[in-house]
Amino acid sequence: MVENRPAATMLSHLVLMLGVLIIAFPLYITFIASTQTSQQIVQNAPMSLLPGGNMLETYRVALGGDETSYGQRVPPVAPMMMVSLISALVISIGKIAISLLSAFAFVYFRFPGRGLCFWMVFVTLMLPVEVRIFPTYQVISDLKMLNTYAGLTVPLIASATATFLFRQFFLTVPDELVEAARIDGAGPLRFFKDVLLPLSATSVAALFVIQFIYGWNQYLWPLLVTTSEDMYPVVMGIKRMFTGGDAANEWNVIMATAVLAMIPPALVVLLMQKWFVKGLVDSEK
Repeated sequence: MVENRPAATMLSHLVLMLGVLIIAFPLYITFIASTQTSQQIVQNAPMSLLPGGNMLETYRVALGGDETSYGQRVPPVAPMMMVSLISALVISIGKIAISLLSAFAFVYFRFPGRGLCFWMVFVTLMLPVEVRIFPTYQVISDLKMLNTYAGLTVPLIASATATFLFRQFFLTVPDELVEAARIDGAGPLRFFKDVLLPLSATSVAALFVIQFIYGWNQYLWPLLVTTSEDMYPVVMGIKRMFTGGDAANEWNVIMATAVLAMIPPALVVLLMQKWFVKGLVDSEK
């Protein structure tokens, strides 16, 4: 029985509110800065914490691109967000698809060297991205995949973590289900489609959220494989908006771009929150 302790409840709520404020305040400052002019941000110290009247113009410039007050061109954010969206979807869906199939093979098929193959996949978790990034770049360059969606996504769609998680889940599936599927005449692919995929729905949803955010926030790999502005993701575009000192940057446009870049991942988390939490904490699997 859980005791009702008003003091402990109040303390826990205060801690939660403090955490929310610490996380939300920088986001609030970012949004407020996007509603003001660049001159107001630079010249006013400290910056006003109230919304300004330049919001519509700032977001119009950020989305469509325009000349800045310093004679420099602001690249449009809309194409960058489309590149980031396509890359994030391909990476997340590709990781899940490959991980599901590889875990299915490791658990339900008997072939020589099965254990060795699995541990070879698992050992890649010990190698940081920086260790293998230049050999990977060399392969992508030799295959003429620079400045392409394939170059942005294909090297990132293999996931040892997701393979390991799906393998551990498949090992918990009762053998009775496998035997029942065999008695009903279901082949391996039908068993995978009609039994394992529905059982894995919550895990797939949780991994999709994580991998979508991972793909959306990619910076180092796109920095290496893209030289054309048409293939810049939005995170890389934000970095390239910094042109000089504080007074030479269009801070309102940069902040508006940062706000726009946060919207798709936030929407994915909000729309799939129920499935995401269930996939992480469901104890009935």
